[in-house]
Amino acid sequence: MESVTGLLARWLHLVSSILVVGGAATLLLAGPSDRPTARRWEAWILRGCWTFVLVALASALIAVAAQAALLEGRAGAALEPAALARFLLQTQGGTVWLVRGGLLILLAAFLAVRLEVRDRTDWRAARGEVALLGLLALGLIAGASHAAAVEPGTAAAIAADVLHLAAAGVWVGGLAPLALLLHLASREAGADARPYAVLAARRFSRAALAVVLVLIASGSWNTWLQVGSVSALLGTPHGRLLVGKLAVFAAMLVLAVTNRRLIPRLSRAAEIGRPAMQRLGRLVIGEAALALVVMGLVAVMSVTPPARHAEPTWPLSFRYSLDNLVAAPDLKSQVLVGSQVAVLGLVAVVASWLLPWLRLAVAAVGVAVVVAGLAVAVPPLVSDAYPTTFQRPATPYHASSIADGRAIFTQRCAVCHGERGAGDGPAAASLNPRPPDLRAHHVALHTAGDIFWWITRGKPPMPAFGETLGADARWNVVNYVRALSAADAARLLGPTVQPDKAWLVAPDFNFAVGPTPPRALKDYRGRKIVLLVLYTLPASRPRLVQLAENQGLLGTLDVEIIAVPTDAAPDAIRRLGADPPLFFPVVTDGAREIVDTYRMFSPAPHAEFLIDRQGYLRAIAAASDDATRDPNLLVAEVQQLNTEKTPPPPPAEHVH
Repeated sequence: MESVTGLLARWLHLVSSILVVGGAATLLLAGPSDRPTARRWEAWILRGCWTFVLVALASALIAVAAQAALLEGRAGAALEPAALARFLLQTQGGTVWLVRGGLLILLAAFLAVRLEVRDRTDWRAARGEVALLGLLALGLIAGASHAAAVEPGTAAAIAADVLHLAAAGVWVGGLAPLALLLHLASREAGADARPYAVLAARRFSRAALAVVLVLIASGSWNTWLQVGSVSALLGTPHGRLLVGKLAVFAAMLVLAVTNRRLIPRLSRAAEIGRPAMQRLGRLVIGEAALALVVMGLVAVMSVTPPARHAEPTWPLSFRYSLDNLVAAPDLKSQVLVGSQVAVLGLVAVVASWLLPWLRLAVAAVGVAVVVAGLAVAVPPLVSDAYPTTFQRPATPYHASSIADGRAIFTQRCAVCHGERGAGDGPAAASLNPRPPDLRAHHVALHTAGDIFWWITRGKPPMPAFGETLGADARWNVVNYVRALSAADAARLLGPTVQPDKAWLVAPDFNFAVGPTPPRALKDYRGRKIVLLVLYTLPASRPRLVQLAENQGLLGTLDVEIIAVPTDAAPDAIRRLGADPPLFFPVVTDGAREIVDTYRMFSPAPHAEFLIDRQGYLRAIAAASDDATRDPNLLVAEVQQLNTEKTPPPPPAEHVH
């Protein structure tokens, strides 16, 4: 985290950069005028732009020094030319600062020169030059922001951030100049500029409406890229800062709507117009003050890790999940009825705007109906939640982790839960409540973080293991419990692929073939379908011969066969012999963990697991189904996977 000085410098730099853009944009919206008050206002805005450019340059120097010190890990590096040069010349952020500094210097020089403006075209060209250079300097901030680290889609993320910054510059940066114009025009001495101020306020209001829509659209896209989920929004520092920013932004919108309704009153009689103009000026100043708070939050967010890449700590004791309806399908009708009632209420609220004479009554009834519908639909979706509910496992869902988790489970948990997690351990009968069946589908309705919390803190009568087991050991137990539940769910899979139904994650594993470098199942993601074959000699030999004879065809369909001996023999290749030749991998190292894990899914002596490109287990065929299965059937299943137009995303590191 940067120092307080660095954060203040970032905030001051952002504020001054936005004010430069807003000042120039407001001048262009208002247009030229020959009224003395308006010309005086224009001169003040231009001097203000020049001053803010200098402030932006000075604050940029401080921010660069603070960032160099942060990267070097030494406060003294902020004053070392060599450290500053390394940051500016060897990092993307430094390059962006250099380019922006050059633009700001050019803009300062342009503003310092007194230009002789003779007509409207020259005037617009001169003011447009200020706005253009200011927008370029402001938009380039995106090149060193969190958006520049988004992958894939970096260009789109930066473009959205540029739009967001530009829109903020025009709207937020224009509030102070507009407030100044309204203040000058509302005085007795500024009566000559009153029509000009009314025209400027109208134009600014129309432009602000479009700009705010751009702000909302680009901000929503940025939020999806940098946050991505409610858990990250509420459970991370970056997300909570964003919530604060949105709350202040909402207050700004309320003021903006109020201001927009005041604008028609500006052009009425003097005794009405002047007070309305004074009030509008005060409200615009209020908007600008809230904008300063927003920019302060943005400055802190810029040096806070994005929510999507931080581990969330869930702050609430509950969460909402549609998975509850899987465990209790009888509640679906309640949720459906309640949601439809809420929709009807929402329709009534929207319709109230079309009925001016009944607006309040219809809106009140609509809100009441929405609340009633939600009161019916929401309760079945509520689940208990814990601080770790949405945390991703620190240990991947991997065969080695599952094996370690099994060993710990056998030692610490089997006495109650039973050897296979069925809740039938020797001590189970004496417990109240009895241990649950960990193989049941309800386990998959909980996140890995839920299970981790229970293991850590206990879930009576289960004791807490947080003090006796390390975090990695607890995550290993979580992965074993996940595998128990997944193995039970795998009974729904047969030798035939269910089209477009990817839901069961295949545990990852490492393996080696002879002296070749180690590989992992995850290495094939996005590239190949994997046929994992657990074989037992001599019964499996005919099937292995079939696979060898059809390997060429399967290879053209992007299928990689990985054969694993169930006895985990290190000399498996020699024992298979050279006739027929096998060109697919035969595992000689890592077989034991693979066999122990995947036999949970199918205990047959010979079993084949078809895993799609994204790492989902799609079909399981055992020797008991067909000892020498027709290879064409396998080809048909592979072709089915290849025809799926929209492959699911890679499986996330959670239970369901």
